[in-house]
Amino acid sequence: MAEQQFRLPDVGEGLTEAEILRWYVKAGDEVTLNQMICEIETAKAAVELPSPYVGTVTALLVNAGETVAVGTPIISIESLTSAGSGTGASPEAPPIQDTELPKTRTAVLVGYGVKEDNQGPRRHRRGVAPVEEVPSVVVERHDGPVVAKPPVRKLARDLGVDLRRIRNTGGPVSRGDVLAAAEKRPEVELSPAISYDAAREERLPIKGVIREMAKAMTASAFSAPHVSVWIKVDVTRTLKLVQKLRTESMFNGVRVSPLLIVAAAFIKAVSEFPKINATWDEATQEIIIRGYVNLGIAAATPRGLLVPVIHEADSMSLPKLGSALMSLVDTAREGRTLPEEMKHGTITITNIGVLGVDGGTPILPPGQGGILAVGQITDTAWVHKGKIKIRPVCELTLSFDHRMIDGELGSRVVARVAQLLNDPRELLATE
Repeated sequence: MAEQQFRLPDVGEGLTEAEILRWYVKAGDEVTLNQMICEIETAKAAVELPSPYVGTVTALLVNAGETVAVGTPIISIESLTSAGSGTGASPEAPPIQDTELPKTRTAVLVGYGVKEDNQGPRRHRRGVAPVEEVPSVVVERHDGPVVAKPPVRKLARDLGVDLRRIRNTGGPVSRGDVLAAAEKRPEVELSPAISYDAAREERLPIKGVIREMAKAMTASAFSAPHVSVWIKVDVTRTLKLVQKLRTESMFNGVRVSPLLIVAAAFIKAVSEFPKINATWDEATQEIIIRGYVNLGIAAATPRGLLVPVIHEADSMSLPKLGSALMSLVDTAREGRTLPEEMKHGTITITNIGVLGVDGGTPILPPGQGGILAVGQITDTAWVHKGKIKIRPVCELTLSFDHRMIDGELGSRVVARVAQLLNDPRELLATE
């Protein structure tokens, strides 16, 4: 038997760290090969990690809620076989021996890698519920390490408190410690401009999906000149088609919704106007027009905005597209979307109508030329066959990269989508 340490692998392309969301095992548990032992959250998604060993858990080396670098040992397992026996470990993820490594190289699982400039583990504790704080005593200045969260350090700076004058009685320096220290220093005067009431504030760490979303949206907004065009469309026939398809056997098990018809109409419009399905390659100074449609679907999740992709969506029948769309949305909402399922999108739909919004001007996902926003369907006074009637109406907005897509092309695309939703019979022609 041999003690083995499982190190955090890079589960995406070039990711350098991940947060341990929860452990499925504890010290003393028996684990089998490829048994799921924990769930982690990377900058792109939440994923589960399987055990590469068979044996007994001896220690969890990282607590739930901590963020650590790729290559950091996260669990120790007393393996039933030695590393060289050829059993007990997955061939895709061979175990790493705890031998001395060169200082210039970080040990990781074979087949994974970390950036060369990775400076080793960076651990951050996830925010926890407030507990009763017992202020420590302010004592003489000391030069030892000070353990305190960033918000506590900021408060200390604002109040002019030297953290090294607070000798904590156990654990990190708390907000109460800092406030108590400030009260013992009558020379510290609070600025009238400072308003601090932590009991009514919530601080969310900028990391994981939120950080990546912010970086991507900022890069897109300041690199691609966005233009938006919109149109309102009577979707009476679309809603009738949805009801009809729900009764057909080929759609058994498929959640048929107006979004499915919108997706099919958008895919058809893109195939007819392929230049909308393009990307700007700054490095090569080329516009790349894709001959395939990888349809992104923007999804709001508890962890932030994700854009999972239906690959080769233009080659799918309507039932297959509906099944793929249903699976994609459910997986995203559960936070189970894998990093590879969010890569290589060529054009995107964002369904803001489900949030009760009529319309909007979305920001392009990086590397894409167009994104279609779908507003809510509302009963509206509408001129139909020369008479004013109440009809279900939806607003469509297409945002596009004006460096390579002009107003005419963008307008033709969104108008074509509207035409297909007004009369969706063409979408059934090949079914």
